[in-house]
Amino acid sequence: MKKILVFGMSENLGGVETVIMNYYRNINKENIQFDFLYNTKEIAYEEEIKSLGGKTFKITPRGKSIKKYKVDMKNFFENHAKEYSAIWVNLCILSNIDWLKYAKKYGIKVRIVHSHNSKNMTTKVKYMLHKINKQFLKNYATNFWACSEEAGKWFYNQNIRKSDTYKIINNAINVQEYKFNDEIRKKYRQEMQIDNDLVIGHIGRMHFQKNQEFLIDIFYEINKINANTHLLLIGNGEDKEKIKEKVKELNLEDNVSFLGIRKDIKELMQTMDVFVFPSLFEGLPLVLVEAQANGIDIYASKEGISQSAKMCENFEFISLDKPAREWAKIILSKKHTRSNNDENIKQSGYDIREESKKIEKEFMQLISK
Repeated sequence: MKKILVFGMSENLGGVETVIMNYYRNINKENIQFDFLYNTKEIAYEEEIKSLGGKTFKITPRGKSIKKYKVDMKNFFENHAKEYSAIWVNLCILSNIDWLKYAKKYGIKVRIVHSHNSKNMTTKVKYMLHKINKQFLKNYATNFWACSEEAGKWFYNQNIRKSDTYKIINNAINVQEYKFNDEIRKKYRQEMQIDNDLVIGHIGRMHFQKNQEFLIDIFYEINKINANTHLLLIGNGEDKEKIKEKVKELNLEDNVSFLGIRKDIKELMQTMDVFVFPSLFEGLPLVLVEAQANGIDIYASKEGISQSAKMCENFEFISLDKPAREWAKIILSKKHTRSNNDENIKQSGYDIREESKKIEKEFMQLISK
C-alpha cells in the first residue's frame, strides 16, 4: 500500500473538501491510503477519515505564529516525509506553497498541486504572493492538476498547461446519491412549510465571489411576479449579515430561509424547483454537478461559470449584464420539472465510481516512475 499526504481540507464542509472526500471514499485502500495535513482549527470529516484508516496532522496557522508554524512544518516533514510516496496539495490561490517546498526539501518525490478556483477571492497581498509563486511553482511541484481549464489558467503558465504533467481532474460525485426522490421532497417541504411554494435554491459560501446580493435582487423580482415563492440559502460566510440586511430591507424575511452549513445537502436539494448560481467566477463548482444529478433546472452566470460545467439540457447560462428583472423573467418562463441526467453525467466524466479508478491509476503511475 502506498501513502499519499493530502493538504487542502479545512473545517468547512465546502466543495474542495467534498471533492477530496469523494475520491478518498472510493479509491481502493489496499493500494492507496490518504493522510491529511491541515492548518485550521479542526478538519471536516475527521471521524470518517479515521474510520477509513487515514490519519490527520495539525499545523499551527502561519498567520497565528510564524515561529510555531515553521517549527510544526519542520517537525512534521522531518519525522513523516519518508512515509509518503506523494503529496497532493489542493489550493484556491498560490499565496502559500510551503507545503510543496517542505515536501521537496524532505524528499517526497511526487508533488502534485491542484487548482480549485479561477480568480482571486482574497486580499491584494495574497494576490501579489500568488503571482510571485506562480512564476516559481515548477521549481517545487512535479505535477499540475486543475478542476477546469479556467482553474488551470489561474495557476499555471502555458508551458505547464501544454505539458504531460498537466491534468484536469473532474469534480466527480456519486450520481446515484443525488437522484430525485419525491418522498424526501414531500417530507422536507411539509416540515419546512413550503409545500405549495416555488422554491429557489442556492448553496455556497456567503462571499462576494458567489454574488448572493445579486441573487437577492433576482429573487425580489421573482417574488414580485409570484408571491408564492421561497428562497433557500445554504452556507455561511463573511457576507451573511450584509445579505440578511438586504433581505430585511426588501421585506423578504418571510420568504427567505438562511439554513447555514448543512450535512443534508442531498435532501435539501430535493425540495428545490430551481437552482440559481450567479457567481462572478468559479473553478468548476461541485454543487452544479450535484444539482444536475438531481435533475433540477439550473440558471448560472455566463461569465462566472465554465461552459464545461454544463452536461445536461436543464442547465441555462444567463449573462450578468442582464438585470435581475430579466433573470427573473427567464426563470419564471419555464415550467420546472425534473430530468434524468445519469448518463450525461457519467459520459461527461463526473461519476465518482469511474473517476476514482482513473485518479488511483494516475497516482500509481506517478509513484512508480
